[in-house]
Amino acid sequence: MSNKFSKWTIVPAAVLLLGTVALAQDPSSSGSSNSSGSSASQGSSTPSTTPAQKPTIPQRKENQQDRIAQGVKSGQLTAGETSKLETKEAAINGETRADRAANGGKLTQAEKQQVNKQQNQMSKQIYQDKHNANTAHYGNNQVGQRRENQQDRIAQGVKSGQLTAGETAKLENQQKGINQQVKADRSANGGKLTTGEKQQVNKEQNAASKNIYNKKHNANTQPKAK
Repeated sequence: MSNKFSKWTIVPAAVLLLGTVALAQDPSSSGSSNSSGSSASQGSSTPSTTPAQKPTIPQRKENQQDRIAQGVKSGQLTAGETSKLETKEAAINGETRADRAANGGKLTQAEKQQVNKQQNQMSKQIYQDKHNANTAHYGNNQVGQRRENQQDRIAQGVKSGQLTAGETAKLENQQKGINQQVKADRSANGGKLTTGEKQQVNKEQNAASKNIYNKKHNANTQPKAK
């Protein structure tokens, strides 16, 4: 009786053990699903190895103009500083055009390196000019408001590409001349402008305003980066 009991007790236990092994080997079981999920998870967590592309020559040029426009708009760049920056930018652009014309519309590797070196220097100059002690103070008077309005219009033209670097340099030189005249007149009159001086400044700003409009609406534009 004891032997029979042991025999029939062992058989179900063996069947149960075989069933457990078969279940563990079943590819449709949850264990296999977790494995594939783990594999997918590992695949999705793999970091991208695509290297970041360096900005092209036109992209760098556009970026410099955007930074200058922001500096003009904020008053961080004076008319004199902006004029100098845009004169340098115009020189780089002229050199680039000449190099492209001599090489069937393309730049050689050495020419690209040279332009990037020049733009690196420009970038440092923009930063220094925007963070030095010189700022454009517009004031709360009519003359100051007109001056700020002109600078806003120039900044918008630089940002949109309606104004080339050369055009911007000329416009800022014009503003620089007006600003210097206003400063001299104020110094000679205890910090104020006479009625005649205000009329003269407004006349000069009217001429500058027409000049800004004409340059923003002519055929010359900054080519946008591609």
